[in-house]
Amino acid sequence: MERAIESEIAVAAPLDAVWDAWTTPEGVVTFFGPKARISLAIGGPYEIYFMPEAPVGFQGSEGCTVLSFLPKRIFSFSWNAPPEFPEVRAERTWVVLRFDPLGEAVTRVRLSHLGWKEGEPWQKARDYFVAAWQLVLHRLARRFTHGPIDWSDPWVP
Repeated sequence: MERAIESEIAVAAPLDAVWDAWTTPEGVVTFFGPKARISLAIGGPYEIYFMPEAPVGFQGSEGCTVLSFLPKRIFSFSWNAPPEFPEVRAERTWVVLRFDPLGEAVTRVRLSHLGWKEGEPWQKARDYFVAAWQLVLHRLARRFTHGPIDWSDPWVP
């Protein structure tokens, strides 16, 4: 039984801008994390550094990669759990984003986080991401209405 996390949000921005926010390091740092290494190519890095000053291996999504993309429609990447979930962090899940223009200046982003296994550590990590993805999506929307997130004092709804 698949236990995907599903979420979506309508963002007050055109499709091109929302696509770039997710698929470029310059875009990602405006809402997702303070530092990133991204190459929009199959197998390219999709690394978001939430704690760039932490030791290597504890900074964020090190080792995660772009799995697939259809420009301005679908983007998928492998994903890992935070260091507080070591058993889950040692493996990978994956995230699929779907982008739908809702007119000239609004884009719907639909997020699916898949690959969850059974067991208590996996359930705890999944519960964490149910909330974490809500925060990420709301920061994405806010980035377009209020400007980039200030990582010295990140906005929390």
